[in-house]
Amino acid sequence: MNYALLPLRIFSDERGKLGVLESYKDMPFAMKRMYYIFDTSPSFDRGGHAHRELEQIVLCLCGSCEFVLDNGSLRESVKLNSPEVGLYIGKNMWREMKNFSYDCRLVVLASDYYDEREYIRDYAEFIEFIKEIKCKE
Repeated sequence: MNYALLPLRIFSDERGKLGVLESYKDMPFAMKRMYYIFDTSPSFDRGGHAHRELEQIVLCLCGSCEFVLDNGSLRESVKLNSPEVGLYIGKNMWREMKNFSYDCRLVVLASDYYDEREYIRDYAEFIEFIKEIKCKE
């Protein structure tokens, strides 16, 4: 599975906490885009896609949600509920996001700019894409 939970560098003193992520030091790519997700209703799911080349790190700053990650042969569930851990999602990983708490706040750091051609939004197409990759290996 091409994902990992990354413990973040957290500095703490009487003033509070500060979390740090630096390109190529704490994350395996240089960030080209950042976006955030908030006010997501717990009754709706998000995601339901994969990226061909894009890598991401997801930070849950507040609340919680669940990621279902799938590499075409294995499915695993990861709960994000701490600003001290980031979820690295590598390329060619199907992701679904669900079970959002009302106060969930996610920040996503991405390895490249938005490109709709990068997305695979149909699960059957994703499975075929993964089969093609495995045949070339």
